[in-house]
Amino acid sequence: MSVARVVLLHLFLFVACAQGRKGIGGTEQDWGYITVRPSAHMFWWLYYTTCTDVSNYTDRPLIIWLQGGPGMPSSGYGNFLEIGPHNSSFYKREGSFVDNFNVLFVDNPVGVGYSYVSDSATKLVTNGAEIGEDLYSFFKVFITERHPEFKNVPIYVFGESYGGKMATEFVYALTQFESHTLNPIL
Repeated sequence: MSVARVVLLHLFLFVACAQGRKGIGGTEQDWGYITVRPSAHMFWWLYYTTCTDVSNYTDRPLIIWLQGGPGMPSSGYGNFLEIGPHNSSFYKREGSFVDNFNVLFVDNPVGVGYSYVSDSATKLVTNGAEIGEDLYSFFKVFITERHPEFKNVPIYVFGESYGGKMATEFVYALTQFESHTLNPIL
């Protein structure tokens, strides 16, 4: 994504935030940060489904999208270049996942995309187990505090390239710490 498009994206995000997070392109969305460890913050961007065959967005599953790399941000690459509702030129994408599902893009591991550490003493993750633990910490806050309406919604975890390894570590950590019903598709 070019620097001009990234700057334009920031502008749209700030305008959308000031307008109640309606979002770019008229889609309903939410985004923010979740602290996964002291001084380690993970960025997420949620698109609510645009499916008109349901009365409520919680009638559709939630897809968690984890980009590969490692080092490619889901919120930028997966969102604008692959499956999000708009392409990198901000035109509506035909056949977006959002047409049928709620889609959650997570910039992970911390240090990728908009995810960051807020002090130099905080270490970035160094192995898959730590990635899984951070994603578990993220998900626990996301599903209990930020969006509890998704607690009883089928959840699918998608990982592209190295994201498949991160998805596996995440689901493994989740099964070790929680009994939440999760339907992984890797």
